[in-house]
Amino acid sequence: MRITSEQDFKKKRIPLYIEGLDNQMEGGIPEGHVVLICGTAGTMKSTVSFNILYNEALKGNNSIYFSFEQPYNNFLQHLFNMGYDLNKVNFIVIDDLSEINQEISKIEDKKKGTILFVDISAIRKELKRARTKSGDWVTAIENVTKKFKSLIDLKLIVLDSLSALYIHADFKEPRKKIFFIFETFRDLDITSLMISEMQLDKQKYAEYEVEDFLADGVVVLHLTERHRKVTREISVAKMRGTSCNHNIFSLDYKNGKFRALYGGEIPLVE
Repeated sequence: MRITSEQDFKKKRIPLYIEGLDNQMEGGIPEGHVVLICGTAGTMKSTVSFNILYNEALKGNNSIYFSFEQPYNNFLQHLFNMGYDLNKVNFIVIDDLSEINQEISKIEDKKKGTILFVDISAIRKELKRARTKSGDWVTAIENVTKKFKSLIDLKLIVLDSLSALYIHADFKEPRKKIFFIFETFRDLDITSLMISEMQLDKQKYAEYEVEDFLADGVVVLHLTERHRKVTREISVAKMRGTSCNHNIFSLDYKNGKFRALYGGEIPLVE
C-alpha cells in the first residue's frame, strides 16, 4: 500500500467499552493490535476482555475466546451473574476441536455476531483420558483461529491466559516462542487480547518480561485498598499509535456497563 498522507496511517479502533476511558485513548484499540490485559487475581481481566467481545458481537462482529483453565459452565455462570444476555449473540461452546465446522453450520441468525468459546480445559481432559499427547498448543490455537477465519469473518480473539499457555506449551526458548505467537496473530490481521497474570508484587506485567515490549498495547487492572475498601482501577500503560491518558482510573461496573472514573476516587457517581 502506498502511504500518501497522515490519514493512511490511521486505523479503525475497537473500544474497550469502558465509559470515560475510550475517549481518553482516541476511541479504543487500533484494529490488528496485540494487547496485554494484565492484573492480579480478582481484577476482572476476563470480564473486561469478554465485555469487549460481547459488545462487538452486538454489532455483528465475530470473535474467539480461548479458555485454558476456566471451564465453560463456570464461565457461563459468571456471565449470567454479571447480567450478560447471551441470547442477543451467537454464543457457541467448543470442547471438541473436530466439531468447529458442525457448530458453525448451526448458526441460524447470521445478523448476530458470534462468540466462539473454546474450552481448552475440557479438550485437555479428553486428550488425557484418551492418552493422547496434547501437542503444541500454540500451533493448535493458530490452526483453530485460521479455521474459524476461513469459515466466518473474524475480528477479535482473547487468550485466557498466557500464564496457563506457558504451562501447557513447549517454552524451551520463551522469547522466540512469544515473538512467534504475537507475530502469528498480527499476520492474521485480527485484534488479539492476551490476558496476563501479574504477581502480587506487581513488579512485571508478564512472566518473561518481554511480552510488554512485544505487545502493541498494555492495559493494567489494579486492586487498591483505600479507606478499608478495595477499589478496582485501570490504566493504559502503553498503546502504540495512540494518544493516551496514562492516569489511573477507578473501574466501576453497574447496570451492565463498565465506567472509568477519573482520579482514582471511589465510585460514587450514579
